[in-house]
Amino acid sequence: MATSGSDGARRPHGTIQYWAAAKAAAGTGAESYDAATLAEALEAARQRHAGNPEFARVLLRCSFLVDGDPVGTRGHETVTLTEGGTVEVLPPFAGG
Repeated sequence: MATSGSDGARRPHGTIQYWAAAKAAAGTGAESYDAATLAEALEAARQRHAGNPEFARVLLRCSFLVDGDPVGTRGHETVTLTEGGTVEVLPPFAGG
């Protein structure tokens, strides 16, 4: 169910799925988001994990899939999130 943010705007609810080093840095395999854009979701995740500076460092190296589609070089503020969607956080993998 979408939630309202402090500005009154509706925020979709979904899941952030962490893989490999991102999962280790987050200390969990998945957590929820309430955010309209990928930038908002990642900022909220950074705030949740502010006590672990490694988390922010890992995110800088990651690529992202939103509902199965690669984000690539698009600005994270332009990537809209969907109700019930999934953001996958993928650190670089050895060998490719």
